[in-house]
Amino acid sequence: MQQHRPQPPDLRRRRLLALAGGAVALPAWAATPLPELIATAKPSVCAVGTFNMMDSPRFGFRGSGFFIGDGSIVATCWHVLPDLTAPNRTAGVTSIAVQTARPDGSLEQRDAEVLGSSRAHDLALLRIKGQPGPALPLAAAGTAREGMDVALIGYPIGGVLGFKPVTHRGIVASIVASALPTAGARQLDEGTVTRLREGSFELLQLDATAYPGNSGGPLFELETGRVIGVVNMGLVKGGRESALSQPTGITYALPVRYLHALIAENRS
Repeated sequence: MQQHRPQPPDLRRRRLLALAGGAVALPAWAATPLPELIATAKPSVCAVGTFNMMDSPRFGFRGSGFFIGDGSIVATCWHVLPDLTAPNRTAGVTSIAVQTARPDGSLEQRDAEVLGSSRAHDLALLRIKGQPGPALPLAAAGTAREGMDVALIGYPIGGVLGFKPVTHRGIVASIVASALPTAGARQLDEGTVTRLREGSFELLQLDATAYPGNSGGPLFELETGRVIGVVNMGLVKGGRESALSQPTGITYALPVRYLHALIAENRS
């Protein structure tokens, strides 16, 4: 007896289309594989940092971000932002700046200012000066599901590996709480107590690799190419994993619902 083998999804779609006489249009994502998503999304992902004419290098990398809305807004993590009230180590004025990689490998820089931020959810919005960038589409709140295929793009390790966007692929492994009660009072510090009082919120735990520098970058749902979260490499160190002497290295992302809320708060 001949064993039946399931047809690959792409082959099934092509055969269904043929049976329908070509009258049924395929969904848009069926024609957008990961390589095309990367090529389309890379110009929208930027390096976030500081700029000072007297520093060397002049651009100080701090994390990743991405253009949203009309392209004049950059989403990133709050902890990526510099403390501009701190005394500068060198002369000159330090400001926030974002850089994007051009196809020829050169960098395009734009000055930026803080439009709004949420320290509790570790998110920030920057308004850039100059020409807008290509904005990424945001998924609806509540889109993320466990087992969903995802990809993240950012600048891991920053300029050490060159300012070139890098992509990592995986799945949403779990949807977890941002803060957990500690096992004992000795593990409580001021930051942990504050987060527990503020209340816990959802995080996307990923089966995908991210590194310092990826914080603030977009997390994509592969099926639609829309942003379902913001990668965060810092929040869990002072929250969910604060009781651990050695961080696990697990990658997390903030669900896009919190980015939608911050945008609504700062809509002019």
